[in-house]
Amino acid sequence: MKKILSLSIAGLFSLSLMAQPPKGDANKGMTFGEKINAEGSISSDELIKKLDKENKLEVKVEGEVAQVCTAEGCWLKMKTATGTMMVKMKDHKFLVPLSMNGKTIVVKGTAEKKVTSVEMLKHYAEDAGKSKEEIEAIKEPKQEVVLQATGIVVTK
Repeated sequence: MKKILSLSIAGLFSLSLMAQPPKGDANKGMTFGEKINAEGSISSDELIKKLDKENKLEVKVEGEVAQVCTAEGCWLKMKTATGTMMVKMKDHKFLVPLSMNGKTIVVKGTAEKKVTSVEMLKHYAEDAGKSKEEIEAIKEPKQEVVLQATGIVVTK
């Protein structure tokens, strides 16, 4: 009986420690990760154009958040003229709240064009809460801009 009780308590404790996105609002001026400001930032569309000429760039990019990882808040997608680009929190050092959806932010980090595998695209779709049918419909890898973020500030 003591073993069952101990295992039950350990199980509940483990569940409480599972990673979740930070709770609360993402208000103007809030920063996540490294403390940064918007000074010297470029638009997400400008970044796409610059990456046509260079493979990798250290940048500050401003854009609107289209989607946040619902599992942990460990990535987000930023709108561009041609769709979205992936923003990952470098080394999972920080997370962002779900309330960041629709906010305008500036992200500082390293951007590059990468090919994302089908397996990883399906993982992202699961994190985003997509249906089983939507996940199974992913059949092709995708070339996309991926930004490894070291800091984010909410600007609007």
